[in-house]
Amino acid sequence: MEPKNLTFVLQFLLLGFTDDPELQSLIFIIFLSIYLVTILGNLLIILGISFQSHLHTPMYFFLSNLSFNDIGFSTATVIKMLMSIQEDDQSITYTGCLTQLSFVLVFAYFENFLLTVMAYDHYVAICHPLKYTIIMNPNFCFLLSLISLFISIMDALMHTLMVQRLSFCTDLEIPHFFCELDQIIKLSCSDTLIDNIVVFAATCIFGGIPVCGIIYSYYHIVASVLRITSLEGKYKAFSTCGTHLSVVSLFYGAGSMVYISSAMSVSPRKSAVASVMYSVLLQMMNPFIYSLRNKDMKVALRNLLSRIVSLE
Repeated sequence: MEPKNLTFVLQFLLLGFTDDPELQSLIFIIFLSIYLVTILGNLLIILGISFQSHLHTPMYFFLSNLSFNDIGFSTATVIKMLMSIQEDDQSITYTGCLTQLSFVLVFAYFENFLLTVMAYDHYVAICHPLKYTIIMNPNFCFLLSLISLFISIMDALMHTLMVQRLSFCTDLEIPHFFCELDQIIKLSCSDTLIDNIVVFAATCIFGGIPVCGIIYSYYHIVASVLRITSLEGKYKAFSTCGTHLSVVSLFYGAGSMVYISSAMSVSPRKSAVASVMYSVLLQMMNPFIYSLRNKDMKVALRNLLSRIVSLE
């Protein structure tokens, strides 16, 4: 079968989770609810931090960045799926697919780097408390966030340009609920060896290095905490890092499941279900994880809600 050049591909088909109309309606309700909770929860985190001057610290600056990113990540993956179910139209244009792919990659990589930067922030706070305000000054925090975003955009651009050089046959069905890089590459009729090498290398570099950075940070954090004599001091240090470790475990655990299932050629729709964890559910859970176990965030959210109620 003659390959069809990518420039002539008008659209792909996003197959989603199921073809059953009744299940489609249920999925629409579930994902719409998850999306609304995600937007509301992360907006409350952002506003709560913005209106409380004592929370204008590096830790909460990066948390605000994470909340912004979670809103964008969830929007990039969920909105198109909800529109497809509502309009009973699984198609997505070639341009739309590449655009969605670009945004998904940017948000995924940015979350990856933000979690690493947050680990470094905890490392400096616990291991070098006297130098904390000097090291983690506002300009440096902004620079870390900006560099993370820049690398994320460059990496996403690289993958998008790699996809543009591929050719496709008549099978343009993506067994996923959004345009995922691995699934698009698998549809190609071209030689994808270079693309697979680039994906593997990017995963090792932009995924492996941040993970090593997080492990390094927490190795020194644990060593420092164990030297603290008071139980109260140990509890405070571990509780500060506990929320971040929970998010890190969920993000990288889910990401690893998706990568392994894709590499082992497990059913694509099972891979799509695994993708829900790192691209949809985690973004909804983050506000709860960071607020329920954080006394300052609880107070900030309570004050914000009181302010909103008083305006009415």
